[in-house]
Amino acid sequence: MKNQKICVIGCGNLGRSIVKGLLNNDVFSPSHVTATRRNIDLIADLATEGATVTSDNCEAVKNSNIILIAVKPYNVGKIIKEIKGEIIEGKHVLVSLATGLTTEEISEMLDHKIPVFRAMPNIAANISESTTCICSKNASQAETKNIKAVFDCVGESLIINEELMEAATILGACGIAFVFRFIRAMIQGGIQIGFDANTAKQIVSQTVKGAAEMLQINNDHPESEIDKVTTPKGCTIVGLNEMEHQGFSSALIKGIVTSFQKIEK
Repeated sequence: MKNQKICVIGCGNLGRSIVKGLLNNDVFSPSHVTATRRNIDLIADLATEGATVTSDNCEAVKNSNIILIAVKPYNVGKIIKEIKGEIIEGKHVLVSLATGLTTEEISEMLDHKIPVFRAMPNIAANISESTTCICSKNASQAETKNIKAVFDCVGESLIINEELMEAATILGACGIAFVFRFIRAMIQGGIQIGFDANTAKQIVSQTVKGAAEMLQINNDHPESEIDKVTTPKGCTIVGLNEMEHQGFSSALIKGIVTSFQKIEK
């Protein structure tokens, strides 16, 4: 991967997060990372970290092997039309982060038979803690391995079937907002029972981090971990039961399903 060059076209919040994650990892040389945006002043700080910053998408493609398109879905066709004259079969691989556009639809826009990937990371990429789901069309095992390695630079990645990509968007990308809202509510509760905001945030953030790492390391079901802290007649179980009486799990599930129904339309 050291010899691979990557351009990220459209460095808004998500594209910028990915560039930051790549720059914080030694898999790519910073000089092999190009970031584009119409207003380059908004990503000027990436240049100070070693990336090439430009508003010229075609130039970025010329100097790259991996093209990562991080624009809104309605802008993908426009970007592909702009850059496809610079795309060379056998040299380039294209990765789209756009929701709702299939690899087949993207391939038809290209007029080139190059490997096309869809990937759905989240904004935790900028601290190398994203979860990224990936699918592909016309890609070899080696090419798939390379693209997975790109997203492993910014967290953890997994290869899934394309029909699950919309669900992956909800659970992984929208899901980080759901987690933040949960954290905010815990902090608000902490303030109500006596902590200042900063102390409550510190306690809650580490508690959430610890819980997530326990699940990953122990590979247990969440309920088995809950059982370890719910003693008979204790304060944990009465709190959990009250949350369930108020529809905690149901509200979260309904939110996930509602978001999924929206993305399917």
